[in-house]
Amino acid sequence: FKAGINTETYKYMIDFAAANGLEYVVVDEGWSPRTGGDIMKAIPGFDVEEVARYGRSKGVGVILWAVAYVLDDKLEEACSTYSAMGIAGFKVDFMDRDDQEVVEMNYRILEAAARYHMVIDLHGMYKPTGLNRTWPNLLNYEGVWGLEQMKWSDEDMLTYDVTMPYIRMAAGPIDYTQGALRNAQPKNFAPIYSDPMSQGTRAHQVALYVIFDSPLVMLCDSPTAYVKEQETTDFISAIPTVFDETAVLSGEIGKYIVTQRRAGDKWYIGGITGTEARTLTFVPELPDGSYTMKIFRDGINAGSRGEDYTIDTSKWTSGSEISIDTAPGGGFAIIIERK
Repeated sequence: FKAGINTETYKYMIDFAAANGLEYVVVDEGWSPRTGGDIMKAIPGFDVEEVARYGRSKGVGVILWAVAYVLDDKLEEACSTYSAMGIAGFKVDFMDRDDQEVVEMNYRILEAAARYHMVIDLHGMYKPTGLNRTWPNLLNYEGVWGLEQMKWSDEDMLTYDVTMPYIRMAAGPIDYTQGALRNAQPKNFAPIYSDPMSQGTRAHQVALYVIFDSPLVMLCDSPTAYVKEQETTDFISAIPTVFDETAVLSGEIGKYIVTQRRAGDKWYIGGITGTEARTLTFVPELPDGSYTMKIFRDGINAGSRGEDYTIDTSKWTSGSEISIDTAPGGGFAIIIERK
């Protein structure tokens, strides 16, 4: 099939999600006509009802991207119609400001979606202000300079990644859209809209799934890329999106961060660096005992080729110090279980 905003493409994406234990697929911008602003219309070649039906048959929820004011214009009809089809929710975009008019619109959208048991991801959104406490169907907010900026910008994303968690993330979760599989050191990086890449290493991208607070988190690359890199895909999909405990083990704003999280009886540690290579040294805060660790980290050549990584498995005893060498823009992710 020809890849794009069409029924065949999204059935393929649903198959990929089902095969890898991913809960949702987001139908992106373009499924509804760009002119006219009618959320109840779909472009030729994209069958919303069939995509929703196919998602249900595979146990994968389908989320529709929507311009905020276009959704708000037919809010009740959209929620009633699409929820009846089995659509899981909306990714709402282009609020672009935080005045009273937009705040009230967000409340309307969240209240209506809640009545129809639909989830919401507020993209194109100001920073969190606690709306998800009132409306728990609000899974995530953008309000961040996310990875999509690398499609058209060559700004220093690596320094941003080790600054933002100390500042913006204090306000609440972020819709950053990590998971790039084309990884380049800054000297080899170029913003290419149709074939985008990330700055830094593959391990840096994987570590962001632990460090960044993202209850609804994306795998931003194409399914075909993930299928070709199944080892990376398996590691990412093994990391939860919601955690019971979080602790920052080590860090310096604008330089590096090492974060530990717990979900049930497993622990996850992620570490990333800015533009400099570093040895990150830390002691995990775990109960006494013996553990096994699976570590996704920079490969020996990651300083020149960002996609180089290695996965190691080792034993660890509580209280022991861990040191991991990282490349410039590098990182690591660890999954820890009791022996």
